[in-house]
Amino acid sequence: MDAAEAVYDPFSPEFAADPYPAYAALRAAGRAHWHGPTRQWLIPHHADVSALLRDRRLGRTYTHRFTHEEFGREAPDAAHEPFHTLNDHGLLDLEGADHSRIRRLVSKAFTPRTVEDLAPTVRRLAADLVGALVAAGGGDLQAAVAEPLPVAVIAEMLGVPEADEERARLRPWSAAICGMFELNPSEETARRAVEASVEFSDYLRELIARRRREPGDDLISSLIAVEGLTEQETVSTCVLLLNAGHEATVNTTVGGWRTLLEHDVRPDPEKLSTAVEELLRYDTPLQMFERWVLDDIEIGGQVIPRGSEVALLFGSANRDPARFGPTADALDLTRADNPHLTFGAGIHYCLGAPLARLELTAVFTELLRQAPHLRLAAEPVRKPGYVIRGFEELLVEV
Repeated sequence: MDAAEAVYDPFSPEFAADPYPAYAALRAAGRAHWHGPTRQWLIPHHADVSALLRDRRLGRTYTHRFTHEEFGREAPDAAHEPFHTLNDHGLLDLEGADHSRIRRLVSKAFTPRTVEDLAPTVRRLAADLVGALVAAGGGDLQAAVAEPLPVAVIAEMLGVPEADEERARLRPWSAAICGMFELNPSEETARRAVEASVEFSDYLRELIARRRREPGDDLISSLIAVEGLTEQETVSTCVLLLNAGHEATVNTTVGGWRTLLEHDVRPDPEKLSTAVEELLRYDTPLQMFERWVLDDIEIGGQVIPRGSEVALLFGSANRDPARFGPTADALDLTRADNPHLTFGAGIHYCLGAPLARLELTAVFTELLRQAPHLRLAAEPVRKPGYVIRGFEELLVEV
């Protein structure tokens, strides 16, 4: 067993619950580690992860340059085609000219003004959801506040009518699709993802048809009006905005409050944006992001050949003392110098990061204001996955 296998076990519940000691061991042992069970090169240092996110010798996909055979990989299971069609036409997994084209077009509809215009709605929703939790004397913070807020905001952005029964299915659809981003997803996970991909895509195509007939003041209408986007690209973009636009918010809200309660601290409401950045860093909601090596690279004297897959360990990079100093493993809600990599970097930097920050600031503001004595009602149980770091629920009393 090599050094990486001795400490890094992403399939272990104990490791997933607290991967940070293993990350420290990996950083101490070197800059790149081969991990046999996942057939990936592990990259644990902040400087390397940051650089590789920007390095165009790596990509989220390789099909813009190579066939599966040329790259030494098997084609995806044909039974999973609906998921891959949906995923492969979204910004997250596009590279090259297609990525540049779609990001440029989507950016026209997803502007800072769009986020600014949403601010009153986000704050109102956060206040109402927290108010209902407080009126009930507590409950599941995840189900009552953390999940409904970003889903409602994305539904508002996309123009999903409140009367549509599918609005209630947005979160389950997203959760099923995101299951495919874990390491070695099971066939049952793939089946659920395919089913959700078909149902969500069908609904969006029907909604797009409605908006073509009756345009509204929403993102789908804006995307339809942008020349150069195909219908599949529009559908994939909408799904990605939901998936990427709420996972970080949900898991940082819940994980962030678990951290605050565990440390028995509260942020200064006047410095909340700084505290939110620290909570995004301290317990990273997306622990690892994968990249394919399109051309040979060298890290710390180790050549990683074309065709390899690297695991960029965001959770480790965000705790690297070489970048965050001797307090890297400590929670510091006043940390001013905080270049965390939670939202990525380079061409795949999260388009929805400003919206996530707005939502997090709004919900933390309301919880501090309306529930100043918030406390745990039960010890939370972590979800079994490693890549997407979250809890099953967070039961609280007010």
